[in-house]
Amino acid sequence: MWRRQWALSLARAFLVASLGVILVASAVDAAPWAWMGVRIRDLAEQEMDDIAKRHGIREGFGVVVVEVMEGTPAERAGLKNGDLVVAFDERPVTDTRLLQRLIGGAGAGQDVHLTILRAEGRKRVDVRLAAMPRPVLGERIAAEFGFLVREPEPAGSAAPTISVVVRRSAAERAGLEVSDVVLEVNEQAVATREALREAMADVSLEAPLRLTIRRGGSRLSVTLRAP
Repeated sequence: MWRRQWALSLARAFLVASLGVILVASAVDAAPWAWMGVRIRDLAEQEMDDIAKRHGIREGFGVVVVEVMEGTPAERAGLKNGDLVVAFDERPVTDTRLLQRLIGGAGAGQDVHLTILRAEGRKRVDVRLAAMPRPVLGERIAAEFGFLVREPEPAGSAAPTISVVVRRSAAERAGLEVSDVVLEVNEQAVATREALREAMADVSLEAPLRLTIRRGGSRLSVTLRAP
């Protein structure tokens, strides 16, 4: 049950914008965040059953690679869209959150070994992790606090507008809502999504995050607890 609830919240949270699904990384304030350059998602229950039968394993688990980004460690290592990552350095991977933490614990510049399942069978892929680019890092930190900002529509405003608030996250507990427009991050003005990502890249996960938002005609301040 916990896995299903987590998968549903992640699916809603990360199937948007350039972070579409979750980008593989984890938080270490004192060092660069490690990055593979893929978007991933958890398995649905039906997929778990199908994979267990197809590959003869007791229980379906792992995370699906939705997209391999160009020019990234994942592309250089030969990962492909649709790969199912089932192990990281021989440790079983049960969901996206665990894979994030394992990669974050390995650190940028480290060589790691992934076990993946493809239609033709099981394969080992060696990946050298890199430091996460700042724009991606900013979105990743926002996701840790529990919110995402949508891409501006071609004919719409470029203002950074909240598109997803993750259930039971720091953002939800602070009262952040979908369609809130972010005006300031820790008292730093952010007029565009790019400016918000830059500001969020400098945010610590070990301290509260202060946001100034516009909701309707009101200007509000909210404080998100450190995740």
